[in-house]
Amino acid sequence: MAARVRRRLITLSPDIRRQSLIAGLLAFLLFMAGVYGQAPIGFDSRFVLFAQEMLRHGPTVFPSTYGQPYADYSALSTLFIWLLSLPFGAVNAFTAWAPSAIAGALIVTLMYRLLAPYSRRWALISIALLLLTSTFLTEVRAVSQDLMLAAVAFAVFYLGYAHDHFAGGRRGWLIFVLLLLGFGIRGPIGLVVPTGMLCSYYLLNRQWPRLLVFGVLASVLLAACVGLLLWLAQLSGGPAFMQDVIRMQFMGRMDGSEGVSGSLYYFTSSLGNYALAYPLALLALAAAWLSKPHQREPALRLVQYCAAAGLIVMVGLSIPQAKKARYLLPMLPMAAIIAAYPFQVLHGWVFRWLRGLMLAVWLLTPGLLLVALLVARRRFPEQLTDITLILLVLGVLQLAALSRLLIPRWRAEVLALCSVLTLWTVYAAVFEPVERRLYDTQTFSRAAFAQVRQNPAPLVLHGMGKDAKAIKFMVNIEQDLQPQFTDSVQQLEALKGPTWLMMDRNDFQALKGTPLETLQPLVSGRFDKNDYVLLYVKPL
Repeated sequence: MAARVRRRLITLSPDIRRQSLIAGLLAFLLFMAGVYGQAPIGFDSRFVLFAQEMLRHGPTVFPSTYGQPYADYSALSTLFIWLLSLPFGAVNAFTAWAPSAIAGALIVTLMYRLLAPYSRRWALISIALLLLTSTFLTEVRAVSQDLMLAAVAFAVFYLGYAHDHFAGGRRGWLIFVLLLLGFGIRGPIGLVVPTGMLCSYYLLNRQWPRLLVFGVLASVLLAACVGLLLWLAQLSGGPAFMQDVIRMQFMGRMDGSEGVSGSLYYFTSSLGNYALAYPLALLALAAAWLSKPHQREPALRLVQYCAAAGLIVMVGLSIPQAKKARYLLPMLPMAAIIAAYPFQVLHGWVFRWLRGLMLAVWLLTPGLLLVALLVARRRFPEQLTDITLILLVLGVLQLAALSRLLIPRWRAEVLALCSVLTLWTVYAAVFEPVERRLYDTQTFSRAAFAQVRQNPAPLVLHGMGKDAKAIKFMVNIEQDLQPQFTDSVQQLEALKGPTWLMMDRNDFQALKGTPLETLQPLVSGRFDKNDYVLLYVKPL
């Protein structure tokens, strides 16, 4: 009991609170750097289209495409984008990405508040490892429900820990508000993941009454939320739509109809998807076991709590058959904290070796990426036309990193910062623009639709998929549109003009030997890294 009382005497100083807010603000600015006028590509297209239709028709319980409710998600994350877009009158890259960036900034803020009372170095290195993770980097500069869920889950864990260790007041009501928010963002998994993380803390801390009460209340809340969701689904689209919600948000993810991966997928694939944090966290845990430090040491206990929370996420998400790397984002803050633990503990040769390994990686990162860009520019000169300024920036960062070799003070923090700035500079200024040029859909879509508007006629999208390529076309059209869809040559031959046809050039070449072979493309261009054409079928 005395030990528990002493833990509750730890308070967050005003300096730590202020510094955590500054860290979160700087992180938000980093996440949104260079976001201006970027057209949506890839998976973002779906959520931007959701927000566009909501901006035209008003808020709904479920997002919509083609004027019809979409069963796979609730509309809460779309509402965030809609609210931010209202002052602009349109959805843009800033309003689409800002919710994800805010979620990432919240994680940074809470990580600093969680770790700074023990060590500011531990806090800063943990944040650096978070920012150096490729999956985090790609998701925070996109529309990411999974990153929003990661922020909710980490906030729930933080509130549970802060109540016992930072003299935090009882905020049980806020935890349940966050659980509701998680459900609204990500459906049932959005409530189960943060619940499991906090339950793992109670379990490891042997707080049996809290574990039982919280577990029961969270289960009741989950049942109530599921019932409410299905009722709203029936109101929104009838029994058939409700069955779609059950299939897409529940059964589809469990039975593997949305894709199947092995049971150990997250444990093995994370070595790459969540590097450096995940593999370094495994090494740090092994080092802690080998060093056998005092088990009641507060920092080590926090590492154990984080390990349990991260493990419960990985095990729990391994049960459904459908698995994707981004689903595991709630585990990442825990992995980053554990991976940075060698900078908190000073004794032990294994920890010294891990510190040296990380310092070496950070020291070499600017130079390695500089060389990689030079090689890539020689191989792909048409894509990397002007990166001279970027190369100069990387050279300056490499010199800044080298300058700390003989200066122990702030060495780890400066090397980590140089590595972070290097990775984010290359991603935002080189990789992202190249990716957007390769997967651009806006140029062709607007050119094609301009032809349709000049000579109005039904538009047929051939072989594009109503929920796939077609979404990437629709997101670039600034009005409601109800295209028709075909998948076979027989369906095309049955069309009666006047009709506009949009299709892949390979599908167009396959029309040889059919009555449509005489058609000539009126618009040709690149669409989502493929060649597409727009054809016009004249009336008979």
